[in-house]
Amino acid sequence: MAEGHSKLTINPAPSKVRVKEEEDDGDSRVGHLHHFRFKLSNAHNNYNITCDHPCTVLEALKTSEKYLDENIVIQLGKAGNDVAIATHFPCHLIGDDELLVITCKSKQVEETQDPQHAILPKSSYITFYIDTVGGTNARKKQLFINNAFKQFKYLCVYAEKEITVEEALKRDGRFRNNLGEFILSDNADPSSHTKHTQLVDNLHGKKFKICVPPGKRVADSNGLLGSKRAKSRVSVANKENQQANQAASHDSQHNDKSEAKPISGRSGSSVNIDHAEISRLLRQQFPDLKQWMESRFPGDSYQKALDLRKEDFGKIQQSFSEVHRVRKLLDLGQSVCRVVVGDVCQGTGFILFDNFILTNAHLFKKCIVQDGDKWQVTTDVYAIFNYEEPSGRHSYCVKVKKTIIAYNFHASGHELDYAILELDPDTQTAALQTESEASQTKQKPKLPPGLLKICGPVPVNGEACIIGHPAGDVKKLDPTCIIEKEKRVEAVDKHLETYKDTLFTFQSITALIKNQGIENIMQGGVKAKVDKVVTYNTFMYHGSSGSPVFDAHGRVFGLHTAGFFCEETDSNVIEYAHPLIAIFKTFVIQLKKSKNDELLEKVKKEVEDNLYLKVPLKEALESVSDVNPSDPVEPMETS
Repeated sequence: MAEGHSKLTINPAPSKVRVKEEEDDGDSRVGHLHHFRFKLSNAHNNYNITCDHPCTVLEALKTSEKYLDENIVIQLGKAGNDVAIATHFPCHLIGDDELLVITCKSKQVEETQDPQHAILPKSSYITFYIDTVGGTNARKKQLFINNAFKQFKYLCVYAEKEITVEEALKRDGRFRNNLGEFILSDNADPSSHTKHTQLVDNLHGKKFKICVPPGKRVADSNGLLGSKRAKSRVSVANKENQQANQAASHDSQHNDKSEAKPISGRSGSSVNIDHAEISRLLRQQFPDLKQWMESRFPGDSYQKALDLRKEDFGKIQQSFSEVHRVRKLLDLGQSVCRVVVGDVCQGTGFILFDNFILTNAHLFKKCIVQDGDKWQVTTDVYAIFNYEEPSGRHSYCVKVKKTIIAYNFHASGHELDYAILELDPDTQTAALQTESEASQTKQKPKLPPGLLKICGPVPVNGEACIIGHPAGDVKKLDPTCIIEKEKRVEAVDKHLETYKDTLFTFQSITALIKNQGIENIMQGGVKAKVDKVVTYNTFMYHGSSGSPVFDAHGRVFGLHTAGFFCEETDSNVIEYAHPLIAIFKTFVIQLKKSKNDELLEKVKKEVEDNLYLKVPLKEALESVSDVNPSDPVEPMETS
C-alpha cells in the first residue's frame, strides 16, 4: 500500500473462523476478537468498537450507533482522506485500532447487498484498489452511483478468490451497472492490463484505473448507455411518440373540440394536440424522473422553494434572459481557466491583467514555501483555458511560474484569500492534441484579455453570475442572486427548515456549518463587519474556488472563494466571494511595500480608465507613502 494509506490486515488467521448460523452450537467468536475506532465526519470525538464475531463493518457500527444505514460513506483512516470502503466490508479486514470516518448521506451510495451472504475467513479474500479517476476513454465517465466518492483517491474492493473482476465490482455495489467491456490498468505499470472477465486472485494489494477499450462504451449517468435496455427504451419512446402524432393528426381531421389546443405548424396549418395523452406518455417514459422529483422535494417543499426564491428568480430572468448580456458573459468567460495544482487539488482562476491570473490562495496551502520575501509553489501548476467541451479538444494549457506574485491567506479565515500567479506563455500547449495534430497547429492561441479593467463595486443586492469549473469539469455558468447581509440568517434558516423534523440531521448540519465558521459572515461577524464577503447560493463549489463573479452589467466584482456545504445532505447552505476591489487594494499595497515598481506601473496603466478603481488605487498608494524603505514586507500566514 502506498505511503499515507491506512493498512488493511488480510493475512490468513491461525485459527479457522466460521459463521454461526441458526441452531449452530459452535462458538464463532473463537480467534475473531478485534477492535477499531470510528468518528462522525462533523464530530471531534471518536468511539471504540470491539467486535467478537464475523460481520460487516456496518453491522459492527450499529452495535454503537443504531441509526446508521447503508447511506453512509466510510473513509478508512484519518490521514490523507484517500481510501473509502463499502458498508458490507468484512470487519476482520480492518486493522486493530484503525479509525473509520463516517459521513451520512441523504442519497443512496451503494446497492443493497444480500443479508445472507456469509463472512469468510481472511485467507479467502483478495483486496485491491480502484482509482476514482478513470483511465483511457473513461476519464469523463460516471463510474459510481454517488459522486461522494470523488473526494477519495481510491475505493478499496474486497472479493472472494476465484470470482471475476466484473463480479467483484458488481458485488461491491458502489459502481454503476453495465460498465461494459472494461479493463483494469495497473497504476504501477500502466502497460499491464486485466480484462473484466479475469479472476481477481492476482490483484491483491494493487491499484488500478478503469479503462475502456477503443470502440467500446461505458455506462452513462443512468447506467444504460450502450445497453440493450437503453436501445429498447428509445425504440419504445419513438414508437409511442409516432402514435401520439398520428392520434393528434387524426383529432385535427375530425375537429375534436375537447381540451386539445391548436398549434401552428411550419406550413401554417394547425394540428390539435391532446395534452392529457402526451402527459400520460411522458409519465410512462420517465418514471425514474418522477420518482426522483418526489424524493428531492418531499411534500410541499418544492412549492415552498419556489415561493421563497420567486422574486429573486424573476430578477435573474430579467437580466440573464437578454441575449446581449449572455453573449457578453460568454465572451468574458474566455478569460476563465481551470487551475490544476499538481496532484494536490483543482480550482478555477481568471486572467487579471497581462499574463497574470487571480485565484484563491487556499489552493496552494499544502504546497507552498517561503523563500526570503517570496513565496514558491513546490509542485507544477497549470492553467487550462477554453475547456468547454468534455473532449477538451479545443482547450490549451499554460504552465504557471513557481514564484507567486501575491499571496494572502489566513487559516483563521478572517482575511482575504487570494493568490496572483504569472503564466509562462512559452509553455503553452494544446491540452489534448496528439503530436501530429500539434505539429499542424500554425500558431498558439492568444491569451484572453484581463478582467481587472472591468472591475466594479459590489452590488447591494440583485443579480450575480459565476463562471467556473466546479469539480474540475467543463466551464459552467450559474446565474444567481446576492443575499444581502441582513438576510443571511433568514436564508440559512430557510435552508435548514427542510430538516427540522429530522433531529439528527438538523443538529448535525447546524454543528457542521458552525464548525466551518459560518457565524463569521453573519451580521455582526468578523467578515460581515468590514464587508469582506458577498453571499449568494450557487451549485459552483468543489473546484470552482477562484471563479470570477459578475454583476448584471458584466462587471466583475468578486472572487468566488468558499461556502458552507453539508455532506450529509449533499447540498450547499450558502456561499461567498471576496470583493475584487478589496483584493486590488491589498495587492497594490503589497507591490508598493515590496518596491515592485515595474509591476505596479503595469497595474496603474491597466486601470487608468476604470473609474471604480481610481479612489481605491489612490488610497492604497497613500497608505504606504510614509513607509520606511527598511521596513520589511508584512509576512502572510499560511497555517
